Amino acid sequence: MKQVLQQARTGEIEVMDVPAPQLLPGCVLVRMAASLVSAGTERASCEFARKNLLQKAQARPDLVREVIGKVRRDGMLSAIVAVRSRLDQPNALGYSSSGTVIEVGDGVTDLHVGDRVACAGANHAVHAEFGCIPRLLAARIDPESAVSFEDAAFTTLGAVALHGVRTAEVKLGDVVAVIGLGLLGQLTVQILRAAGCRVLGMDLAPERADLALRLGADDVTISRDGLRDLCLHHSNGHGADAVLITAETPSNEPVDTAGEIARDRGVVVAVGTVGMDIQRRLYFEKELDFRVSRSYGPGRYDSAYEQKGREYPIGYVRWTETRNMEAFLELLSQGKLDVKSLITHRFQIDRAEDAYDLITGRVGQPFLGVLITYPEQREASREIQLVGKGSSLILASGKSMAIGILGAGNFAMSTLLPVIKRIRGADMLGVCAASGSHARHAAEKFGFQYCTTDGRRILDDPNVNTILIATRHHLHGPQVVAALEAGKHIFCEKPLCLNEIDLAEIVRNYANRSALDPILMVGFNRRFAPMAIKMRAFLKQVREPLALHYRINAGSISRDHWVNDPEQGGGRILGEVCHFVDFLTFLTDALPVEVQASSADSVESNGSVDIALRFANGSRGTISYLANGDRSFSKERVEVFGGGAVAVLEDFRRLELVRHGQKQTLRSRFCQDKGHRAELEAFAAAVLGRGERPIPFYEIVSTTLATLRAVESLSSGLPVNVDMAAFMISNSQSHRAAS
Repeated sequence: MKQVLQQARTGEIEVMDVPAPQLLPGCVLVRMAASLVSAGTERASCEFARKNLLQKAQARPDLVREVIGKVRRDGMLSAIVAVRSRLDQPNALGYSSSGTVIEVGDGVTDLHVGDRVACAGANHAVHAEFGCIPRLLAARIDPESAVSFEDAAFTTLGAVALHGVRTAEVKLGDVVAVIGLGLLGQLTVQILRAAGCRVLGMDLAPERADLALRLGADDVTISRDGLRDLCLHHSNGHGADAVLITAETPSNEPVDTAGEIARDRGVVVAVGTVGMDIQRRLYFEKELDFRVSRSYGPGRYDSAYEQKGREYPIGYVRWTETRNMEAFLELLSQGKLDVKSLITHRFQIDRAEDAYDLITGRVGQPFLGVLITYPEQREASREIQLVGKGSSLILASGKSMAIGILGAGNFAMSTLLPVIKRIRGADMLGVCAASGSHARHAAEKFGFQYCTTDGRRILDDPNVNTILIATRHHLHGPQVVAALEAGKHIFCEKPLCLNEIDLAEIVRNYANRSALDPILMVGFNRRFAPMAIKMRAFLKQVREPLALHYRINAGSISRDHWVNDPEQGGGRILGEVCHFVDFLTFLTDALPVEVQASSADSVESNGSVDIALRFANGSRGTISYLANGDRSFSKERVEVFGGGAVAVLEDFRRLELVRHGQKQTLRSRFCQDKGHRAELEAFAAAVLGRGERPIPFYEIVSTTLATLRAVESLSSGLPVNVDMAAFMISNSQSHRAAS
């Protein structure tokens, strides 16, 4: 399919052929007919992307602070790699579209193939021939109505305007001023008129003011003084009951103007993006109520609502973003809104670059509503061949590692694939991602032969003998099982899985693996770090149990981050602490037999946690995973005591080894090395027959089981046994996996 993409580094707009998106549960696949270009949001995105690095830094000082913190923690080279990776990803543009449902995902019961829908949401209702739309971001167009696809393409922006009007709490007969008569302002004027308000508009462009007058405004002006006079005239000298600011400007002037024209105890609502340096005296003397309208309405930015389809009960939240979309469509069907008069330009998807030349002022033409349209007959192909028609590898030779990767997110792009690409004997065959643009970008950047959004295409490809799994955590377990069943070698980024049911299924499949004897490895990279290997060699001389403390200054992440989602990420213990359980297992050279977790925070997913581990050789380890520290401080520190020796590892950049009063200090000046390259090289060597299995399977199972039991302990408050051997034997159809 064709999709409009923007290069984050240069701002260049390009129409690319990418695979159609994967249909996810709770979503519908829509063949798009029309999409609306946002002159405000998308123009701002283009202008920011076209800035050089210095200008970007000046515009986003918050990101600069993040980069500086990463330099301090991880070193200059690591920070440069991270920045380049962020700038390398193409951005999908668009968030308001319409089309026809062609496939319905699991869990969707009230939309059907053939239904016409209006679609919303960044990264969903994008400028592309097909879109995977979560159910609550799709509003059904009444089949009996005369609402066209072009009309319906305005629905998302219409919902923004409608929510702004609701935020102002205007009533029949209220005098309402609208500052800024662009697309959002024109829709706001018409909605207010339909609500029975007296509407006054102001815009610096005379043609936009005239259009608002034709579409229902009671009076308009092109000046600040003129708007003040209109408000006094239409309100018997009191001023406007409410002012809606729908302009797009960094200036504070609209907010100042709103304060001047509003009546005593009036309401001012910022709907557009404007400067908000409020003059206290102006707003204080009238006791004005200043409000900010957030996008389409309640539900916006709530992943449980938008991604999982958890609708708010109507008795508690009358107007959600979905209901606002439906209400806007109803106003269209009743003929109370005219959006056709707002359309100034239409561009076929092939000429979408011209639309951005228009809205960014390159062609110097006036515009208002800009639509992108799509051909009617298209196939939703989920694969694109980039090199030849397929691989000609002969796997039986054992001389090649034929790679297929599931997932093309930041970690895969910045860490896994750059290393794998440079390994001798690695052949890049196929890459799969839920987003077609991510799949295509990864394929071109790293030389894959094809890209797809269908995971089965990778798993069923007979030419692929090695699967890299870099998807979200909830997919790891099922994908590992599927890859084992297909007889592939597997590198799975941590964690291996999120529950003991999946772990048991992995053990059963591994125990009965085919004659291909596939290698399974999890991305516990820290044990492969050069300083970690030196540290373990030093501790090998200790002939007594060790005392270990691993402190992680992890920092907080938002509660709605996907890692904190119990269903997708599993929480930070399963998603991140598994790393540290494995590392202590590596240092002690023993398996954990008991785990106890405790936390002062009742919600584990966003709090700090302490985990005590007892190992089979008597060693004891403590993991202090802290989410309440300053990120500028070092992230990881490991201290080990035993046999008259001490070893201290600081952020994988400094290692101190002390014995018999003598101290040896090793340092890495420019960047930390957490072992990512070494782990992948070790995995490749094993696949290619040049080395041993990097991590014994029983250690992978043990670490995963201990981490799962740590979550259980946190819930119960009690220590929990980790009897890995019993787990392996009880879940194996043979004893081979436990050997």
